[in-house]
Amino acid sequence: MARTKAVLQPDLVLILWSRNALYPGSPRRIVSSRVIGNSQPCTASLRPGTLLATALACLLDNDIGFKIVFRKKTSGISGYLLLQRKR
Repeated sequence: MARTKAVLQPDLVLILWSRNALYPGSPRRIVSSRVIGNSQPCTASLRPGTLLATALACLLDNDIGFKIVFRKKTSGISGYLLLQRKR
């Protein structure tokens, strides 16, 4: 009987972000995030209220291996990102 191996599924991180509409040029902050799989070691940077730039700096680090696969601005002050890490 032949052995079959399970295919490892990619880790996914979905981030919803928003800016303060009253202050033009304000930094983007995370409104909510969802992780399918594992986001270690960046889990702490994905909390609501934290800076999107901080989370992306961690996730896009070459040692971590996440890549942005989709991004969309839903308005002038909000949007979302989908990141994927292949194992």
